Amino acid sequence: MDIAPVVPVVVVSDAADAVPLARALVAGGLPAIEVTLRTPAALDAIRAIAAELPAAVVGAGTVITPEQVSACVAAGARFLVSPGWTDALLAAMRGSGVPFLPGVSTTSEVVALLERGVREMKFFPAQAAGGTAYLRSLSGPLPQARFCPTGGIGPANAPEYLALPNVGCVGGSWMVPADAVAAGDWARIEQLAREAAGLAGLRDAGGTCR
Repeated sequence: MDIAPVVPVVVVSDAADAVPLARALVAGGLPAIEVTLRTPAALDAIRAIAAELPAAVVGAGTVITPEQVSACVAAGARFLVSPGWTDALLAAMRGSGVPFLPGVSTTSEVVALLERGVREMKFFPAQAAGGTAYLRSLSGPLPQARFCPTGGIGPANAPEYLALPNVGCVGGSWMVPADAVAAGDWARIEQLAREAAGLAGLRDAGGTCR
């Protein structure tokens, strides 16, 4: 799924905000939207975006159980993201029929996923787990692994991540500041999304994000 170099990581507290928020992100050039399962409104938000905004590619984040996998896909999620993984969760994500990103933060976890045939992963928490230096070190011995780093990424350091050969995209929430969402300032979010989408030119050719 090669859609955009930046995936907005969205926390929706009120499902009524989901569609106008997603519409602003899509208008700004960021169609892939990760709605995290951190609030009771998350599944309703995914359902609303999937039903009302076909231009958005809505996915679910913070997926940590097989039951959540089923619920998210039933709600209309078109991709799944987890902060980590277990064999049971991985099996459920594989069986979901949609693209998925299991989370890793250590070399052993990366090797374990490669052993299971998974090459595209979330690197989380990116900054706390070693940042660009860590990912650059992995590119030598494990060039087949591709990453979508999230956690501590913003407009200042996103270009450094996107310049790495083993990074296809980054995830972040800087283009959806809580105060703008609370105020319904969709124009501001659209502008921030447009600026984030402009990072596309900094990504290596052929980069992908799943």
